[in-house]
Amino acid sequence: MDIRHLSCFVEVARQQSFTKAAQKLNVTQPSISKMIKTLEEELDVTLFYRSSKNAILTDAGKAVLRPAITILNSFNNLSVELSNVIHLKKGNLTVGIPPMVGVCFFSEIIYKFKERFPNINLKLIEVGSKQIERDIEEGSLDIGVISLPIRDKNISILPFVTEPMHLIVRKDHPLASLPVVNYHDLEKESFVMFRQDFSIRDPLIDRCRQSGFNPNIVCESSQWDFIAAMVAAKLGVAFLPATLSDRLSIYDVVSVPLEEPIVPWNLALIWHKEKYLSFAAQEFMKLVCEHFGLDVDLVE
Repeated sequence: MDIRHLSCFVEVARQQSFTKAAQKLNVTQPSISKMIKTLEEELDVTLFYRSSKNAILTDAGKAVLRPAITILNSFNNLSVELSNVIHLKKGNLTVGIPPMVGVCFFSEIIYKFKERFPNINLKLIEVGSKQIERDIEEGSLDIGVISLPIRDKNISILPFVTEPMHLIVRKDHPLASLPVVNYHDLEKESFVMFRQDFSIRDPLIDRCRQSGFNPNIVCESSQWDFIAAMVAAKLGVAFLPATLSDRLSIYDVVSVPLEEPIVPWNLALIWHKEKYLSFAAQEFMKLVCEHFGLDVDLVE
């Protein structure tokens, strides 16, 4: 069994298409088809239901998928470890970061990382926490920064900061002058909310429901500055982390604390338990620990 056959099989399963898998792997579609056919013959099973539009895993294919991913991860781990020995302080690192996290905390960390390790190719992917968790599980990200909680038991976590969420309103809003806002006062408000792939969205909605109402969501976004701008445009109120308060003045909005119990914005580094942490990943995580005063031995 060739490792390339497993790689093609996993990519076809992810893309649900021979054509898309071929494009992703930069090979021809006939080559993909041939390798899958060879793998099916070796295993004596049919791995995909084939049609003109897609390729769907059979029951046998589903049974093969997870072991195949594990084998590929082990092979990639070996390649990375050897690369680190041969090319010390060189390599690639792909990190998933939600938009707000990068703005609030990571610009200085990224600057220091690039300054210390100029030969490491750092790639940042800006998406929501739920997508980052999925990408860590699938192996397309080396490490990620997410808002807790997570659901996957195969993922390791390293919490590094906790922030309360505040209410964002226009300066002329009746709630703007209050020292603390009660959730019951928000029942008739419209909300500019994070998209569904942001983990912090669900606890905020649950907190509203605990106060007796479902929030009327009129707009969704992944960008904190767009959310603030929409609040300034009188589209509704919003929730943002307290640490963004000093960045909101240009939008003619203010940040107001919310009543207890607070909805915390718990941030953590995550990585797959079965994936080897490269030199680059370990050094990035050490920088995070240094920045937030954590025990760097946690990532040894």
